[in-house]
Amino acid sequence: MPQFPAANPILVEATRGDMVESFHRGRYVVMKPDGSVIEQGGDIDALMYPRSAIKPLLAIPLIESGAADAFGLEDKHIALACSSHNGEEEHAKAVAAWLEKIGLSVDTLECAPHYSLSLNAAIKQASDHVKLTRAHNNCSGKHAGFLSTAQHLGENPAGYISEQHPVQQRLIKVLEEMGDCDLSSTPRGIDGCGIPVIGMRLRDLGLAMARMADPQGLSETRSNAIKRIRKACANAPFMVAGTGRFCSAIMEECGEDALVKVGAEGVYCAAFPEQGLGVALKIDDGTQRGAEVAMGAILRKHGVIDDARAEILKNHLTPVLTNWAGAYAGDLRPAF
Repeated sequence: MPQFPAANPILVEATRGDMVESFHRGRYVVMKPDGSVIEQGGDIDALMYPRSAIKPLLAIPLIESGAADAFGLEDKHIALACSSHNGEEEHAKAVAAWLEKIGLSVDTLECAPHYSLSLNAAIKQASDHVKLTRAHNNCSGKHAGFLSTAQHLGENPAGYISEQHPVQQRLIKVLEEMGDCDLSSTPRGIDGCGIPVIGMRLRDLGLAMARMADPQGLSETRSNAIKRIRKACANAPFMVAGTGRFCSAIMEECGEDALVKVGAEGVYCAAFPEQGLGVALKIDDGTQRGAEVAMGAILRKHGVIDDARAEILKNHLTPVLTNWAGAYAGDLRPAF
């Protein structure tokens, strides 16, 4: 008989009437930068793909290389480098202007165009017959950051999404250094935007985010880069995600108290600088709604979101479920 791993704990419940109708299992870890685990649930040593949740880590070479300063990049550009944005017109225009600033065009991007992740924005794009470009891709800011680094270092931008390209090799090195791990033989895949995805343990990802929260033990260059990334995302939270999004709402309210970032398939990461804690979580069924409610519970438990902030953010922390007529039907709530 095949051997199956023990089930991860239930982290989020969906209620309807007097009953829990469904639930989301997952795993999470809260860590200090010295590698100590403050809190955990489920198997934190199993491999997973961190997907877009690691974009703040992937933005480190943009600053460390000197590219951000060489091209005069502002907070909005660095926030875009960390983003999985909605592809709203403000995002797409900012990315296109950024690429022009470094002597490239949107056609240099090696990610595909798609309609906005925001339903209302997508409907407007369709009704206005907006010509979608690669800058509308939700990862275009990250790709613009990759291209800026390549331009600054005199590298051929063609094929920058290939694992063999210097751009991707730098990123893997950063992940290994920040997570204190060897990724040379872990699983590989292809992300939605075309770049490689690298298998990591949740524990290693939590450590990397803890070092984003408290980079004291790192080099001065890296520590300064991390602080600049945190500041940029706090100052330009709309660029990280967009209208109605959890990431943008949390950072708009919490500022530099929380760097939070979503990834596909139920992944979320966070850094809490005041507490010196890093967080990584993965919902087993891959749902974003489960990941957001679980992350909200961790933000509450560790004091990043107090009662006043919780009242402002309640629609994101414990969303209400309604029927098609808009009547109350149930809740999404943390179960741990």
